[in-house]
Amino acid sequence: MKKFLKSCIPPIILTFIQGLKKDKYGWKGNYADWQSAKDASQGYDQDEIFSKVKASILKVKNGEAVYERDSVIFDKIQYSWPFLAGLMFAATKVGNLRVLDFGGSLGSSYFQNQKFFDKFDNVSWNIVEQEHFVKSGKQEFENDELHFYYDVDTCVKQQKTEILALSSVMQYLEKPYEMLDSILIHDFKFILVDRTPFSTQSRDVIKLQIVNPQIYNASYPCWLFETQKFNDYFVSKGYELIEEYDALGGQTQDYVFKGSIWKKNA
Repeated sequence: MKKFLKSCIPPIILTFIQGLKKDKYGWKGNYADWQSAKDASQGYDQDEIFSKVKASILKVKNGEAVYERDSVIFDKIQYSWPFLAGLMFAATKVGNLRVLDFGGSLGSSYFQNQKFFDKFDNVSWNIVEQEHFVKSGKQEFENDELHFYYDVDTCVKQQKTEILALSSVMQYLEKPYEMLDSILIHDFKFILVDRTPFSTQSRDVIKLQIVNPQIYNASYPCWLFETQKFNDYFVSKGYELIEEYDALGGQTQDYVFKGSIWKKNA
Protein backbone atom coordinates (compact mmCIF):
# COMPACT_ATOMS: atom_id res chain seq x y z
CA MET A 1 0.00 0.00 0.00
CA LYS A 2 2.80 2.41 0.88
CA LYS A 3 4.46 1.77 -2.48
CA PHE A 4 1.13 2.31 -4.26
CA LEU A 5 0.43 5.59 -2.48
CA LYS A 6 3.98 6.74 -3.12
CA SER A 7 3.56 6.04 -6.84
CA CYS A 8 0.46 8.25 -6.89
CA ILE A 9 2.24 11.31 -5.49
CA PRO A 10 3.75 13.69 -8.08
CA PRO A 11 7.57 13.73 -7.87
CA ILE A 12 7.73 17.43 -6.96
CA ILE A 13 5.36 16.89 -4.00
CA LEU A 14 7.27 13.78 -2.90
CA THR A 15 10.54 15.71 -2.97
CA PHE A 16 8.95 18.47 -0.86
CA ILE A 17 7.66 15.97 1.72
CA GLN A 18 11.02 14.22 1.92
CA GLY A 19 12.67 17.59 2.40
CA LEU A 20 10.36 18.38 5.32
CA LYS A 21 11.21 15.06 6.98
CA LYS A 22 14.91 15.59 6.46
CA ASP A 23 14.68 19.11 7.84
CA LYS A 24 13.46 17.75 11.20
CA TYR A 25 16.89 16.37 11.98
CA GLY A 26 20.32 17.90 12.42
CA TRP A 27 21.39 20.97 14.37
CA LYS A 28 18.48 23.23 15.31
CA GLY A 29 17.86 26.44 17.21
CA ASN A 30 20.13 28.89 19.00
CA TYR A 31 20.29 28.62 22.78
CA ALA A 32 21.54 31.10 25.34
CA ASP A 33 23.28 28.42 27.40
CA TRP A 34 23.81 24.68 27.71
CA GLN A 35 21.03 24.19 30.24
CA SER A 36 18.46 25.83 27.95
CA ALA A 37 19.35 23.44 25.15
CA LYS A 38 19.31 20.51 27.55
CA ASP A 39 15.85 21.50 28.78
CA ALA A 40 14.63 21.59 25.17
CA SER A 41 16.09 18.17 24.36
CA GLN A 42 14.18 14.92 24.56
CA GLY A 43 17.24 13.22 25.94
CA TYR A 44 18.14 9.71 24.87
CA ASP A 45 17.89 6.09 25.84
CA GLN A 46 21.47 5.42 26.90
CA ASP A 47 20.99 1.65 26.89
CA GLU A 48 19.52 1.67 23.38
CA ILE A 49 22.37 3.75 21.96
CA PHE A 50 25.03 1.72 23.73
CA SER A 51 23.50 -1.57 22.54
CA LYS A 52 23.44 -0.37 18.91
CA VAL A 53 27.01 0.92 19.05
CA LYS A 54 28.24 -2.27 20.68
CA ALA A 55 26.46 -4.56 18.20
CA SER A 56 27.85 -2.61 15.23
CA ILE A 57 31.44 -2.50 16.45
CA LEU A 58 31.34 -6.19 17.36
CA LYS A 59 30.44 -6.93 13.75
CA VAL A 60 33.48 -4.97 12.62
CA LYS A 61 35.73 -6.68 15.17
CA ASN A 62 34.47 -10.12 14.12
CA GLY A 63 34.86 -9.42 10.40
CA GLU A 64 31.11 -9.37 9.73
CA ALA A 65 31.15 -5.69 8.71
CA VAL A 66 33.76 -3.39 7.20
CA TYR A 67 33.22 -0.11 9.01
CA GLU A 68 31.10 1.53 11.70
CA ARG A 69 30.51 5.16 12.61
CA ASP A 70 28.04 6.35 15.26
CA SER A 71 26.48 2.84 15.32
CA VAL A 72 25.83 2.92 11.54
CA ILE A 73 27.32 0.11 9.45
CA PHE A 74 28.95 0.97 6.11
CA ASP A 75 30.03 -1.37 3.30
CA LYS A 76 33.18 0.67 2.69
CA ILE A 77 35.58 2.38 5.10
CA GLN A 78 35.24 6.16 4.99
CA TYR A 79 38.74 7.20 5.95
CA SER A 80 39.58 10.55 7.44
CA TRP A 81 42.80 10.78 5.47
CA PRO A 82 44.07 13.98 7.14
CA PHE A 83 43.48 12.45 10.59
CA LEU A 84 45.32 9.30 9.57
CA ALA A 85 48.14 11.37 8.06
CA GLY A 86 48.36 13.26 11.36
CA LEU A 87 48.69 9.99 13.26
CA MET A 88 51.43 8.75 10.93
CA PHE A 89 53.28 12.08 11.14
CA ALA A 90 53.08 12.12 14.93
CA ALA A 91 54.23 8.51 15.15
CA THR A 92 57.34 9.19 13.06
CA LYS A 93 58.24 12.17 15.26
CA VAL A 94 57.54 10.47 18.60
CA GLY A 95 58.93 7.07 17.61
CA ASN A 96 55.81 5.07 18.45
CA LEU A 97 52.04 5.10 18.09
CA ARG A 98 50.78 5.42 21.66
CA VAL A 99 47.46 7.23 21.50
CA LEU A 100 44.92 8.39 24.07
CA ASP A 101 41.57 8.44 22.28
CA PHE A 102 39.35 10.56 24.53
CA GLY A 103 35.68 9.60 24.07
CA GLY A 104 36.63 6.93 21.54
CA SER A 105 33.54 4.72 22.00
CA LEU A 106 34.43 1.01 21.73
CA GLY A 107 37.25 1.51 19.27
CA SER A 108 35.69 3.03 16.14
CA SER A 109 38.87 4.89 15.08
CA TYR A 110 41.09 1.96 16.02
CA PHE A 111 39.20 -0.54 13.86
CA GLN A 112 38.78 2.02 11.07
CA ASN A 113 42.55 2.40 10.71
CA GLN A 114 43.74 -1.01 11.92
CA LYS A 115 45.25 -2.11 8.60
CA PHE A 116 47.65 0.83 8.82
CA PHE A 117 48.41 0.24 12.48
CA ASP A 118 49.41 -3.32 11.64
CA LYS A 119 52.50 -1.88 9.89
CA PHE A 120 53.82 -0.56 13.22
CA ASP A 121 55.72 -2.63 15.77
CA ASN A 122 54.67 -0.52 18.76
CA VAL A 123 50.96 0.35 18.83
CA SER A 124 48.99 1.25 21.95
CA TRP A 125 45.49 2.64 21.34
CA ASN A 126 43.90 3.67 24.62
CA ILE A 127 40.30 4.80 25.04
CA VAL A 128 38.98 6.87 27.94
CA GLU A 129 35.21 6.64 28.06
CA GLN A 130 32.10 6.43 30.21
CA GLU A 131 31.98 3.60 32.71
CA HIS A 132 29.67 1.26 30.78
CA PHE A 133 31.77 1.63 27.63
CA VAL A 134 34.96 0.84 29.52
CA LYS A 135 33.45 -2.24 31.19
CA SER A 136 32.28 -3.63 27.87
CA GLY A 137 35.53 -2.65 26.17
CA LYS A 138 37.62 -4.52 28.69
CA GLN A 139 35.42 -7.61 28.47
CA GLU A 140 34.80 -7.86 24.73
CA PHE A 141 37.16 -5.64 22.72
CA GLU A 142 40.48 -5.27 24.51
CA ASN A 143 43.56 -6.85 22.95
CA ASP A 144 47.34 -6.36 23.00
CA GLU A 145 46.97 -2.97 21.28
CA LEU A 146 43.51 -1.73 22.30
CA HIS A 147 42.92 -0.76 25.94
CA PHE A 148 40.17 0.99 27.91
CA TYR A 149 40.43 3.33 30.91
CA TYR A 150 38.02 5.12 33.21
CA ASP A 151 40.15 8.27 33.49
CA VAL A 152 42.92 10.15 31.71
CA ASP A 153 45.39 10.14 34.60
CA THR A 154 45.49 6.33 34.88
CA CYS A 155 45.75 5.91 31.13
CA VAL A 156 48.69 8.29 30.77
CA LYS A 157 50.49 6.80 33.77
CA GLN A 158 50.21 3.22 32.54
CA GLN A 159 50.62 3.72 28.79
CA LYS A 160 52.81 6.85 28.57
CA THR A 161 50.71 8.18 25.70
CA GLU A 162 52.12 11.15 23.79
CA ILE A 163 49.41 11.58 21.15
CA LEU A 164 45.90 12.80 22.02
CA ALA A 165 42.96 12.11 19.69
CA LEU A 166 39.76 14.19 20.02
CA SER A 167 37.33 12.92 17.41
CA SER A 168 33.68 14.03 17.55
CA VAL A 169 33.76 14.51 21.31
CA MET A 170 34.44 18.10 22.44
CA GLN A 171 31.13 19.42 21.08
CA TYR A 172 29.15 17.20 23.45
CA LEU A 173 30.78 18.41 26.65
CA GLU A 174 29.03 21.11 28.66
CA LYS A 175 32.34 22.76 29.53
CA PRO A 176 34.77 21.67 26.81
CA TYR A 177 37.58 24.10 27.61
CA GLU A 178 37.56 23.19 31.29
CA MET A 179 37.77 19.53 30.31
CA LEU A 180 40.70 20.31 28.00
CA ASP A 181 42.43 22.13 30.86
CA SER A 182 42.36 18.94 32.91
CA ILE A 183 43.56 16.78 30.00
CA LEU A 184 46.37 18.96 28.69
CA ILE A 185 48.25 19.03 31.99
CA HIS A 186 49.76 15.82 30.64
CA ASP A 187 51.66 17.73 27.99
CA PHE A 188 50.92 15.60 24.91
CA LYS A 189 53.37 16.09 22.06
CA PHE A 190 50.62 15.96 19.41
CA ILE A 191 46.89 16.63 19.45
CA LEU A 192 44.61 15.51 16.61
CA VAL A 193 41.14 17.06 16.42
CA ASP A 194 38.66 15.47 14.00
CA ARG A 195 34.95 15.66 13.10
CA THR A 196 34.27 18.80 15.14
CA PRO A 197 31.62 21.39 14.10
CA PHE A 198 32.55 25.06 13.84
CA SER A 199 30.12 27.95 13.66
CA THR A 200 29.96 30.10 10.54
CA GLN A 201 29.22 33.00 12.88
CA SER A 202 31.94 34.86 14.76
CA ARG A 203 30.99 33.30 18.11
CA ASP A 204 30.35 29.99 19.84
CA VAL A 205 26.83 28.70 19.25
CA ILE A 206 24.83 26.12 21.20
CA LYS A 207 22.31 24.13 19.19
CA LEU A 208 20.12 21.09 19.70
CA GLN A 209 21.27 18.08 17.72
CA ILE A 210 18.32 15.92 16.72
CA VAL A 211 19.35 12.47 15.53
CA ASN A 212 17.48 10.76 12.71
CA PRO A 213 15.51 7.96 14.43
CA GLN A 214 16.69 5.55 11.74
CA ILE A 215 19.99 5.71 13.65
CA TYR A 216 18.53 6.00 17.17
CA ASN A 217 16.14 8.25 19.07
CA ALA A 218 18.05 11.09 20.68
CA SER A 219 18.44 14.83 20.92
CA TYR A 220 21.05 16.64 22.97
CA PRO A 221 22.95 19.95 23.26
CA CYS A 222 25.91 20.50 20.97
CA TRP A 223 28.53 23.23 20.61
CA LEU A 224 29.43 24.85 17.31
CA PHE A 225 32.82 26.37 18.12
CA GLU A 226 34.12 29.73 17.00
CA THR A 227 37.25 28.87 15.02
CA GLN A 228 39.58 31.61 16.19
CA LYS A 229 38.73 31.12 19.86
CA PHE A 230 39.22 27.35 19.51
CA ASN A 231 42.59 27.73 17.83
CA ASP A 232 43.74 30.45 20.23
CA TYR A 233 43.08 28.08 23.11
CA PHE A 234 45.57 25.50 21.83
CA VAL A 235 48.12 28.19 20.99
CA SER A 236 47.81 29.46 24.59
CA LYS A 237 48.70 25.94 25.75
CA GLY A 238 51.91 25.97 23.74
CA TYR A 239 50.79 24.18 20.57
CA GLU A 240 51.52 25.01 16.95
CA LEU A 241 48.89 24.43 14.25
CA ILE A 242 50.39 22.10 11.65
CA GLU A 243 47.30 21.85 9.45
CA GLU A 244 43.55 22.40 9.41
CA TYR A 245 41.15 20.50 7.14
CA ASP A 246 37.50 19.87 6.26
CA ALA A 247 36.29 16.76 8.07
CA LEU A 248 33.55 14.17 7.69
CA GLY A 249 30.22 15.72 8.68
CA GLY A 250 29.83 18.24 5.90
CA GLN A 251 28.70 21.82 6.17
CA THR A 252 25.63 24.06 6.02
CA GLN A 253 25.08 27.79 6.29
CA ASP A 254 25.36 27.38 10.08
CA TYR A 255 28.39 25.12 10.50
CA VAL A 256 31.33 23.31 8.93
CA PHE A 257 32.99 20.19 10.29
CA LYS A 258 36.75 20.54 10.60
CA GLY A 259 39.81 18.82 11.93
CA SER A 260 43.27 20.02 12.89
CA ILE A 261 46.73 18.71 13.72
CA TRP A 262 48.66 20.31 16.58
CA LYS A 263 52.28 19.93 17.68
CA LYS A 264 53.68 20.94 21.07
CA ASN A 265 56.30 23.65 20.78
CA ALA A 266 59.78 22.58 21.85
